Amino acid sequence: MAANGTGGRTKPKPHAVVIPYPLQGHVIPAAHLALRLAARGFTVTFVNTESVHQQAARALGVDRRGCDIFAGARGSEDVRYELVSDGFPLGFDRSLNHDQFMEGVLHVLPAHVEELLRRVLGRVVVDPAATCLVADTFFVWPATLASKFGIAYVSFWTEPALIFNLYYHVHLLTNNGHFGCNEPRKDTITYIPGVPAIEPHELMSYLQETDTTSVVHRIIFKAFDEARGADYVLCNTVEELEPSTIAALRAEKPFYAVGPIFPAGFARSAVATSMWAESDCSHWLDAQPPGSVLYISFGSYAHVTKQELHEIAGGVLASGARFLWVMRPDIVSSDDPDPLPEGFAAASAGRGLVVPWCCQVEVLSHAALGGFLTHCGWNSVLESVWAGVPMLCFPLLTDQFTNRRLVVREWRVGVPIGDRGAVFADEVRARIEGVMSGKEGEELREAVKKMRATLEAATSHGGSSQRSFDEFVDELTCRCGGC
Repeated sequence: MAANGTGGRTKPKPHAVVIPYPLQGHVIPAAHLALRLAARGFTVTFVNTESVHQQAARALGVDRRGCDIFAGARGSEDVRYELVSDGFPLGFDRSLNHDQFMEGVLHVLPAHVEELLRRVLGRVVVDPAATCLVADTFFVWPATLASKFGIAYVSFWTEPALIFNLYYHVHLLTNNGHFGCNEPRKDTITYIPGVPAIEPHELMSYLQETDTTSVVHRIIFKAFDEARGADYVLCNTVEELEPSTIAALRAEKPFYAVGPIFPAGFARSAVATSMWAESDCSHWLDAQPPGSVLYISFGSYAHVTKQELHEIAGGVLASGARFLWVMRPDIVSSDDPDPLPEGFAAASAGRGLVVPWCCQVEVLSHAALGGFLTHCGWNSVLESVWAGVPMLCFPLLTDQFTNRRLVVREWRVGVPIGDRGAVFADEVRARIEGVMSGKEGEELREAVKKMRATLEAATSHGGSSQRSFDEFVDELTCRCGGC
């Protein structure tokens, strides 16, 4: 506790308990948000699941019992590290058993989190009201548990504001027949606050499905019921990229656009958040001409079919482009660790490199990069823009279809490839050639350069994201008794 300088009672130091969703794409921005809060005077308790922690420790090649993912990132900041069980044994294959894993996240994880919160709050020597809960929006328990413990709930949204807005107004989609019907309408959607128009095929994959009883649908519905009870929403986006959507959300509740949330200096993170050992691609990239390499990665979680992979591989070969391809060990299935077509390695020898995983920000920042064939995960989109690399968009799941709309239609910094379940080698070849060597590529690079300048301005002193974060920190500090 810090003295208040008046001789009266000292003010409590605010304490943020930060809990990311147990997937790498959610853990990365949450970890760097935790560091930003700690740098602003918060004590931070960061909570990982034991499974995510074990994967990160294995990627580092260290014993999980002695691993602290923040060990290399702490300066004077007060960041504590805690683990919680997700209800499954560490050896359980969460990728191969997605629905079972999600059932555990829905039904089992909340009890473990409640027990951990009780333990963490019991160690807080100041008034528990000095604590706030910063939890991923997709969790189904934050508002309920925050209310139970009498602490503030900050909903942390790791995707664009557009997607939060669509989920938040899913009742409007249902009432108008664009969701939850046996045969949803196909006409343009024009009634979502802050969204002038969006096509049904641009909605998130879960809002394009007719079966709304899946475990993921149940999680989404419950999570956004909880989000309505959030005291604040923190979003990893930039106001200038989504102004009307953010304005509409601010009319609903305190909503802060504070992105992009990156590692310091847009370099390899000092926090150990990677779930796979990272290959060093720098020597190979150094040997390639500037702007000549197509980087291919489909992220840390979504899967592709073997047929899709073979069509993309055929297009890559036919294009003649140099490429660096991240082939995650379970990209098709944990049971199929080598899914590329037979003979692909020999056919691409000398102009391609295939690795299981890499440090994406380092690869995207390299002068050899000329394009990014991506699944359109939000972290990848923001990183590609920051690095000035145009995108070839092949969405696979959830928000990625809506992210593609932003990248291709609104910002014009990428081109589409394929559609759900349908991608063909000829189209892949043509798109690669257009982006890597055509006039289209020049126009995309010019557009992405302007968008990068927008992100830089937002994060600079006095920029929109910096101001928004300052306002959020001031408000939260007061809420936690620090003013």
